[in-house]
Amino acid sequence: VQLQASGGGLVQPGGSLRLSCAASGDVVSMNFVHWYRQAPGEQRELVASMNNVEGGTNYTDSVKGRFFISSDNSKKTAYLQMGSLKPEDTGVYYCNVDGIKITRGRFGSFRSWGQGTQVTVSS
Repeated sequence: VQLQASGGGLVQPGGSLRLSCAASGDVVSMNFVHWYRQAPGEQRELVASMNNVEGGTNYTDSVKGRFFISSDNSKKTAYLQMGSLKPEDTGVYYCNVDGIKITRGRFGSFRSWGQGTQVTVSS
């Protein structure tokens, strides 16, 4: 399963962006969705997670109340709605999905990474 991340760009502080992560292939379900970001010179950090099996979302403290993770299984797409953006939100954002696929009539699991989309928050 391949993931295509998109929606990044240049935005002013206080602005908003919505990132998308579209899965290609015979995806049955996106069970666990994670968004990470990596700022220049920094390690990749987990920003938001979604558990579609038991329900629930988690966010790193710095984005709580500003970022919202969601997914649409029918579209095989996950999203990260980002608001009140700050310069420190700048980085490359990656999606990571664990789910179920069907291949030649057989169910199997997958874990895939998107290629990353650049978010730059600057005036």
